[in-house]
Amino acid sequence: MKFLVLWQIDLAMVSADAARAVGRMPDYGARLETEGKVLARYHIVGAHGGAWIYDVGSHEEFERLLARAPVFNIATYTVHALAAMGDEPDSASPAGSEGT
Repeated sequence: MKFLVLWQIDLAMVSADAARAVGRMPDYGARLETEGKVLARYHIVGAHGGAWIYDVGSHEEFERLLARAPVFNIATYTVHALAAMGDEPDSASPAGSEGT
């Protein structure tokens, strides 16, 4: 299962603790990339946050990893479940192609 997560720091929540949490995000993301749980991480230019693509085995695993993020309590999240675009073996065949 793949998820695109857009996260943004709530600047109203920025404190010394929040700054330390933001500082821990690169290490957290690198560990998840090494484990194959995050496929890519991007900084959104001009914003205080990022875009990460998770690749996990279940919704529960995804929620657990997201909740462990150092900025979980000071960021807002937009989550999009991702689906392959036709390159999966069980994707629907084009109309009219049966038996040809």
